[in-house]
Formats: sequence, C-alpha cells, structure tokens
Amino acid sequence: MGLGARAAEQARVSDPSPVPEAATGTGSDPLTNGEVDRARAVALTPQLAASARDVTGKAGPEYLAAELDADGSRQAELYYYDYQTGKLFKQVVDLKTGKLAKSYSATGMQPPASQQEARTALELLVADPASADLKEAYRKATGKTLTGTEGIEAIAHIYTAKPADRGASQCGKSRCVQLIVKTADGHFINVTDVVVDLSGRTIARLK
Repeated sequence: MGLGARAAEQARVSDPSPVPEAATGTGSDPLTNGEVDRARAVALTPQLAASARDVTGKAGPEYLAAELDADGSRQAELYYYDYQTGKLFKQVVDLKTGKLAKSYSATGMQPPASQQEARTALELLVADPASADLKEAYRKATGKTLTGTEGIEAIAHIYTAKPADRGASQCGKSRCVQLIVKTADGHFINVTDVVVDLSGRTIARLK
C-alpha cells in the first residue's frame, strides 16, 4: 500500500462519538444537564425572579449550584443567593412531578462562589486602587500593562471574617471572596491579602 493510500485510510479513521447523555438519571445517578435545566426552570419562581438580585444587580437571584438529594429520591436541590436581602435560597424540585417540593431561606450562609461571582469580583478589584500590586505583578510577569480583565482569570473562594480581622470584619454576613488570579500564559499572582465584598461592592485589604 502506498503512502497516499495509507494517508487516505488514516483520514477516514476517527474517534467514536461519545455516548449521548441520558435525559433523566435513575437512583443515585448524578443529575443530568437536562434535569438541572428543568429543575432550574421550576425553582426560579416568578416571585424570586422578580424580587431577588444577582451579583451584577440584575433581576433574579445568583444561581450557585444544583445537587441530588442525598436520599436518592431524584429530587434536585438548587441553591441561589439573593444580593437584595443577603439570603441563601434552597429550592427542592421533585424531578418526577416537575414541581417545587420545598423552599428554604437563611441568612449568614455562604456556599461556594459561582463563575459569575468570580468574574464580577475580578472586575471590581481591577477597577479599584487596591489592584496596584496586581497590575505591577502582571507587568513583571508578562511585560504588558493590565487595563482590564482581559488576559487574566480568577477563581473565587468564599471568605469569612476571622476574629482578628480588622479589614473585612463584615465578611460572613456579607458575601466576600478572595481570588486566585492567573495570567493567560499560566503565571499565578498572589492577591490573598485583598478581599472583595460582593455585597457591598467594595475592596478591603486584610490587616
């Protein structure tokens, strides 16, 4: 067989297509994307959609996460944060009936941050004078000037005030995050001395 024939044969070989995801899981199977989408449509009630606000100030609560009820009953537990009231909402949706089974709310509870919260925190930090060290570290790492969030990304970790805190004592009651910042070419920049208060849209430096 010539090289041309072998090349043509290799070109026809491809990886098998992935098995399509089931629309609905069973038992203790993780929630499927379809189940999460359907559950979110039920969980976001008209009242919650109208009264709550997300991290950007838009109508509707900040969606945080969805998980399967621990008892394996195919109930989805969806978590939302309302920046208007500082409340965490847990909406339990029965996936078999497609109805909202239970609804809970509480203050002072801070589950992990969403990707939108991480992006918003980074935007707030870059626009604040407290980002001077970040911008200088970025310049040294890349040789470029940081004028916005293009070229960097962040992972946000919830920050709760410690007894000795003097710079972010409101965190815990307010929704606050610390950021891990990485440049597009893989350099990490340490900004752990800065806390972004997403509730108050302010920047605090830990003392």
